[in-house]
Amino acid sequence: QSQRNNSVVHISVSGNALSRTVIVEMLAKNFEKLPDTDQKFFMYGPLYLGGNAALAGLISNSLYRRALHITQAPVTSGLPMAVLPFMTTAALYNALVSSSLMSGDLNCPSCALIRGALVGVIGAGVYPIILALPVNIALASRYQTAPMPEKGNMLRYWMDLSRPILRRMRAVLVLQAFFGTFLGSRHFEIYTKLAQITFGSGAEELKD
Repeated sequence: QSQRNNSVVHISVSGNALSRTVIVEMLAKNFEKLPDTDQKFFMYGPLYLGGNAALAGLISNSLYRRALHITQAPVTSGLPMAVLPFMTTAALYNALVSSSLMSGDLNCPSCALIRGALVGVIGAGVYPIILALPVNIALASRYQTAPMPEKGNMLRYWMDLSRPILRRMRAVLVLQAFFGTFLGSRHFEIYTKLAQITFGSGAEELKD
């Protein structure tokens, strides 16, 4: 990575720290001065991660349906498994990374990478798998496609059912972590450009 990616951006003008409100207004005002590709990537990047989450939701839903021999209600179970992970992941990334950058609250590149990776793994990977489990358990119980355990054995049954599915989803989790990290890295690079456009020499860069 470049030296810029290994630095913390400190924002000040004439040695005086700016208030959060002023920083937000100044960054938003100068956002359109960024190259068009940077603007689009910053705005739509979280939607790509959300799309990955939707795909993970459909894959995990399909795996649970096969394991429980469910053939009924494919649309009823598939639609929420795509929509909910998409919306949750995009909103989570915007809250933890994009909005934090645009408010000047996230000035640490390694923090941006870690947040992006966590959103990728948890929001776009683990959450769709967890969501698919109760949805398909309910369908299997309703349509009696697989024997349901007694209440005392429910947890063990869920674990035994999920173990092979988690192994098959391992590659998806790694991919989501990689994409989330990449997204966080690119967004911090774009934020650094925006800070330099907005504050000039007042956006000091110091090594971690």
